[in-house]
Amino acid sequence: MNPSTALATVLVDELLRCGVRDAVIAPGSRSAPLALALHEAEAEGRLRIHVRIDERSAGYLALGLAKASNVPVAVVTTSGTAAANLHPAAIEADQSGVPLLLLTADRPPELRSTGANQTIDQVKLFGDAVRLFAEVGTPERDAGLTAYWRALAGRAWAAALGTLTRDPGPVHLNLAFREPLVPDGDNDWPEPLGGRADGAPWTSLETPATLAPNIRLPARTLLIVGDTTPSNGRAARRLAEEHGWPVISEPSGNAGGGTSAISTGALLLEVPEFVDAARPDHILVVGRPTLSRAVLALLRDPRSVVTVVAGTAAWADATRTATQVLHALPAADGRHEPDGEWLSVWIDAEAAARKVLNEQLDDADTSELGLAKALYAELPSDALLYLGSSMPVRDMFVAAAPREGVTVLANRGVAGIDGTVSAAVGAALAWQRDGGGRAFAVLGDLTALHDSNGLVLGPDEPRPDLTIVVVNNDGGAIFGLVEPGSEQYADAFERVFGTPHNVDFAAWCGATQTPHTRAASIGAALDATLDPRGGLNVVEVRTERASIRPLRQAVSREVARAVSP
Repeated sequence: MNPSTALATVLVDELLRCGVRDAVIAPGSRSAPLALALHEAEAEGRLRIHVRIDERSAGYLALGLAKASNVPVAVVTTSGTAAANLHPAAIEADQSGVPLLLLTADRPPELRSTGANQTIDQVKLFGDAVRLFAEVGTPERDAGLTAYWRALAGRAWAAALGTLTRDPGPVHLNLAFREPLVPDGDNDWPEPLGGRADGAPWTSLETPATLAPNIRLPARTLLIVGDTTPSNGRAARRLAEEHGWPVISEPSGNAGGGTSAISTGALLLEVPEFVDAARPDHILVVGRPTLSRAVLALLRDPRSVVTVVAGTAAWADATRTATQVLHALPAADGRHEPDGEWLSVWIDAEAAARKVLNEQLDDADTSELGLAKALYAELPSDALLYLGSSMPVRDMFVAAAPREGVTVLANRGVAGIDGTVSAAVGAALAWQRDGGGRAFAVLGDLTALHDSNGLVLGPDEPRPDLTIVVVNNDGGAIFGLVEPGSEQYADAFERVFGTPHNVDFAAWCGATQTPHTRAASIGAALDATLDPRGGLNVVEVRTERASIRPLRQAVSREVARAVSP
């Protein structure tokens, strides 16, 4: 057996023993040993592979698979810019704590810095974005390497999951392969290549116990949940309900259901009179809140006492106001007495603000807020919803009413719009492999176009039941809601911020043989989105950018009137 085949065979086998269930492959010659070993493993029923022609799309597909399953996903590229194209997904995985295994093929040392084709410096290519980097070393026909390769695979697995560090994220293994790059038909090797008996991993790690801190928090505690894992968000919600705390949860916080949910919190916190009347004595923050300036203003207020729950070695404290950091959610010990009167102030304001939203949005034919409100309410139970990081996640945060049964994911690590189509496809594939129901995504038009290769799936590739709703306002609507959208910059706005594109989405879908429906109203969009035929398809909803800012201003104004003392 040649050394390149031996290394790939052992590494793939050990990663499967650790628990890898999915691998994404981008085609390339130097990565052939890994691709062939993974293909053979799929033929044996040991995992599922996904092939993509675009490495950036491959990286985000792996991100979505790992985000939905919380299991590390391997992604394989050849050398050169192919490896570099994984960097955006690596950064997102770093910031959002998603476990990825980045396996980049490389030239052996004698070909580096010689002008050899497709060769760049891949050592620590992703910098500090990864939890572990290893230059694996060019394999040789020597005894003693099996233990090294298997132990390294186990170390990479543990680092990606954050088993010992509580800091999950991406791991980078750089693998230099010499030719020959394909099996030579000879199975001879200086030592046995097999692993531990009974398919066990080479190294077994015990997860350290995390004891909940036993502290007493004030009755007038407001829980704010930003982007976090669904399990973390739901645990935080249960804690709040046990103690009678109001909950403001971003969509990807997944803590927005139940009797304590303040779904209009982003609007309520914009009303100074309400904030003064309902000011919490204490704020408990779980995850990374990033969607509302009003939330950040409350956290920044010197009168706020803020406790942050740090699920990893890092913690979210963008306002630098945290007074204490907990390593886990505090225990529910029964000593907390709820303040029912104070909670009622929040619940009553929620009802008043929700009434305003119903009045303002239910009659609008194609408003983006109205679409978010209606779609979220009608999604089937056990659905997965992937939201684009520009307007859609903000629309849901403002307009969606509390409900049960929907799990929401979004790329909020660095909040970029790139790779979202691929990430949604990956998340849907993992969700449905693990027994979940239908999957949906809501993306802006620029987000969809930025990852247009995400719909390029070969005929043999696994395809999810995923409906992608593209809200097409022909440009960058979010900039109209922030400083560049003011009249001061009117002359430059449309060209450098609005960025109209005039793309025919039906033609885009046609090029990838993806079913496409253009909906003229919210009702038509719901009908098309919830069509039981399912499959991978796109529903396009045309909206007008010019109407977005006035509607949001009207909603904010009427909510302020409704809840001001």
